[in-house]
Amino acid sequence: MATKRDYYDILGVSKTASAAELKNAYRKLALQWHPDRNKSPEAETKFKEINEAYQVLSDTKKKSAYDQFGHSAFDQGMGGGGAGGPSTYYYSTSGGANPFEGFNFGGFSDPFDIFEQFFGGGGGASPFGRRGQQKPHYSLRIPFSTAVHGGTEAVKIEGKSHSIKIPAGADTGTHLRFSDFDVTFEVEPDRYFKRDGDDIYVDHDIPLTMAILGGETSVRTLDGQLQVKIRPGTQLGTVIRLSGKGISHLRSVRREDRGDLYIRLVIKLPEHLSRRQRQLLEEFERS
Repeated sequence: MATKRDYYDILGVSKTASAAELKNAYRKLALQWHPDRNKSPEAETKFKEINEAYQVLSDTKKKSAYDQFGHSAFDQGMGGGGAGGPSTYYYSTSGGANPFEGFNFGGFSDPFDIFEQFFGGGGGASPFGRRGQQKPHYSLRIPFSTAVHGGTEAVKIEGKSHSIKIPAGADTGTHLRFSDFDVTFEVEPDRYFKRDGDDIYVDHDIPLTMAILGGETSVRTLDGQLQVKIRPGTQLGTVIRLSGKGISHLRSVRREDRGDLYIRLVIKLPEHLSRRQRQLLEEFERS
């Protein structure tokens, strides 16, 4: 039996690596060795190895067991992870992060099992069809609002009509697996909202007088217009963070689990001044 490599060595991190360092190392290696991108013979093996290492080290309990007992913690009889050790899975990484990190799959050994139950797929999470042939893989472009709030998209695949259920929080690279085919989403960009994971960033204009004197301004959010207070003396580039006003976490079963909304205030200077306005500004400068 071949000796398994150390999980920390696989991800290229130390045993004291933070959760963020683990995640960054995992994303970089997963993107490098994903079989859809890397056509080398060892890509599939490497990718499975990387997923297995991250699935253990990103889980506090599994990591503790691994640090104490090594790979034997997941052998039969040790009570760690059951026969075969931690499960591995595929997901597309074309611009999006792994949407399943930290999700409690409720007894499903593979995240695609639970998505197939929720979103209309068949049983089993194998990437191959009933006859052992690799299943076709399709890319589905979806509107930004559908990715944020969830919804359905009617598509035709192999001459058959399908209604694809899109979970709220889907991102570019989110991958759903069905019995006869796989689907990866590509989310259309939005002119106003800029997305970074579950967080949203917007630029919002305010007049110079409001920046100086303070006041209220109406800001467009994912849930509609919202009145936001502006403090007197607001400086150029000030960012306001609204907690829980971002995108729903794809991995969460609770709708209230959301990212944040960041509003960057852009102070609009008047392009033309009347004589009286100029006089007032000059008086303000002298005072």
